[in-house]
Amino acid sequence: MLALGIIYMPVDPWKKAFLGMGVLFSVTSTFSVAKTTRDLHEAKRLITRIDEARVEKLIGEHDQTSSIV
Repeated sequence: MLALGIIYMPVDPWKKAFLGMGVLFSVTSTFSVAKTTRDLHEAKRLITRIDEARVEKLIGEHDQTSSIV
């Protein structure tokens, strides 16, 4: 709808092009921020899973050494 609004605007073509480029940059930067946020969230989740696995491994090793004594 925004593209149609820009196309049918009663202004010079260079003004339409300027507005079109502004919209293009806004959309691409929105996708870039969304992807970066998603990647940071996934990386944080992976680090948390690795930390949990290490803790479980330490607890398992501790339980095995406790039963030997």
